[in-house]
Amino acid sequence: MDEQSFYLNTIEQVVPHRHEEVMAAFYEFLELEHLYESAAETVKTQLNIYDSEFGMKFQRNPIHGIESRIKSPQSIVEKLQRKGFPISAKSAQEHLMDIAGIRVVCYYVEDIYALAEMLSLRSDIRVLKVKDYIINPKPSGYRSYHMIIMVPVHLSTSRREVPVEIQIRTIAMDFWAALEHQLHYKTKASVPPALKDELRELADTIAETDLRMQDIYDQINDL
Repeated sequence: MDEQSFYLNTIEQVVPHRHEEVMAAFYEFLELEHLYESAAETVKTQLNIYDSEFGMKFQRNPIHGIESRIKSPQSIVEKLQRKGFPISAKSAQEHLMDIAGIRVVCYYVEDIYALAEMLSLRSDIRVLKVKDYIINPKPSGYRSYHMIIMVPVHLSTSRREVPVEIQIRTIAMDFWAALEHQLHYKTKASVPPALKDELRELADTIAETDLRMQDIYDQINDL
């Protein structure tokens, strides 16, 4: 089923036999998708500006890669249903903070905090929430720096503020997170405690490697 059919089928279940209401709700969801895509592009553009500025000033780039995603229609509807909220574009905007997501992969730990600080100091951006899983890793060993920020989106006739979730991590952190995710989703069985401990130990080893690489970079930079 394509995205348009999914939206229409879902909305028809909520407001059956009311064609005009169904079509109105459908276009509201399309506008929602465009709004959050625009917010994600705004953040990516700003991050790319910071990256190129670093390259010009310091002869190196702090960002290895940037990926963005917008929650699928199915994910939005399922999350609203799971949380007991009405299924509408307005409800999604009011209750979901992770419709737009960006993952930024950096070379060094200090790059993470530098980028986070630069974003937070912008006068047109509001930081709603921060979770530092680098200083306080999850029990699994997961490390990353998470932010939810409100980003201005300038449309043809209005200015809207849109939440965007940002995850900033090093290449090493991203490597561990990607493989850990794949291992957990590869099996429906629960992972034995011994393997969880091993994954956590590997996360600690990777974190130590991150710090050692940072130290080597700092020493070379001081030469």
